[in-house]
Amino acid sequence: RAQLPVEVQCQEAQLVVTVHRDLFGNGRLVSAAELSLGPAACKHSRLDPSQKTVTFSAGLHECGSTVQVTPDSLIYRTLLSYEPSPGSNPAIVRRDPAVIPIECHYPRRDNVSSGSIRPTWAPFNSALASQEKLLFSLRLMNEDWSAERDLSAFRLGDVLNIQAEVGAHSHVPLRLFVDSCVASLGPGAGTEPHYAIIDFNGCLVDGRSDATSSAFVTPRPRQDVLRFQIDAFRFAGDPRSLIYITCHLKVTPAEQSPDALNKACSFSKARNTWAPVEGTRDICSCCELGNCGRRPA
Repeated sequence: RAQLPVEVQCQEAQLVVTVHRDLFGNGRLVSAAELSLGPAACKHSRLDPSQKTVTFSAGLHECGSTVQVTPDSLIYRTLLSYEPSPGSNPAIVRRDPAVIPIECHYPRRDNVSSGSIRPTWAPFNSALASQEKLLFSLRLMNEDWSAERDLSAFRLGDVLNIQAEVGAHSHVPLRLFVDSCVASLGPGAGTEPHYAIIDFNGCLVDGRSDATSSAFVTPRPRQDVLRFQIDAFRFAGDPRSLIYITCHLKVTPAEQSPDALNKACSFSKARNTWAPVEGTRDICSCCELGNCGRRPA
């Protein structure tokens, strides 16, 4: 078969890009120094003179790659860049730079959930017996919430639109809540440093901070969907710009009234008080105290 100028291997934790130095198929070999990977311009990890190849090996989150989450896949995107070095005569140019997009697609096989669901009401127990599954999702959305956001990069001053959703085939109507959300510089809520965005069983505590407008969006579009907006931020004193947000999503029967353990509360600076997306105001009073009863297992 014909030799491909660029070959990509999508491995479990990294991508491997092999570039044949006859990149344009014209017999003129490009230099390894003229090639780089990603916006961070990572250099090659291996050079094979006999095969005339240059190999880049990078973690899925390295070199400035971006990730898009769809209902079925995780899509990691990066770029292979060719920047020709100037010739001996700077007055003429013999080669154009080139950028080659690279993608790795990984299927999402499991539910997106930070803990197991332990149903306590009878109608759902019967559904569970027929192998019912709750499919949770958490997505960055565009400005009008009509579709998932294409880019995952933000500037300070931007607003992040985050949509939590649960899909189930059960005949039991469900109401979704975001119990907690923690931002960190590494995967997992326990990574240091970390910052609580939602805490105390559904209190959007980031909205209590100075100069923020972070809040849940009301009304909900559906009972099994919950939207919230947070102002973009970074961790002070740390050069890393990639931030992980880990959230615990849960559901109750839609007919069950919200309470102190199952709620979505935002802080209103204009009224200097907490208010729920639905339910009575008293269920949010514990947000100010920072103690809303027991935490879920």
